[in-house]
Amino acid sequence: MRLNDVKPQKGSKKRKKRVGRGISAGQGASAGLGMRGQKSRSGSGTRPGFEGGQQPLYRRLPKLKGFPVVNRKNYTTINVEKLASLPANTEVTLTSLEAAGIITGAKGPLKILGNGELSVPLNVKAAAFTGTARSKIEAAGGSCEVL
Repeated sequence: MRLNDVKPQKGSKKRKKRVGRGISAGQGASAGLGMRGQKSRSGSGTRPGFEGGQQPLYRRLPKLKGFPVVNRKNYTTINVEKLASLPANTEVTLTSLEAAGIITGAKGPLKILGNGELSVPLNVKAAAFTGTARSKIEAAGGSCEVL
């Protein structure tokens, strides 16, 4: 077998339909593109997402109010100033804060924010910490553990 002997199997290649080559060819005159209009003209037509000059959807969406953020994480947030009222060396978790009455109606995992001052050493276990919250807890002699 040689390279010039290789050819496709019989029936595997289909001839290209020749459009716009006269009425007896089947797709003559308008070549299946209709009578008039932008899409019947030669050339590429319009780009994907073009809406005839109207502001397209991909540019309208950011302007819509209340458009949902995909895969948003909802945290129960608390600032370090609220933790200052707790006694020293206590273990701070979401359940312990609810039991102490500092948090009511948790909406998700606990996240500690860095607003306020903290002078009591605490062992905080939360899902997330901001950078300032982590530094303030550790500066007070406490520890931060990410769950």
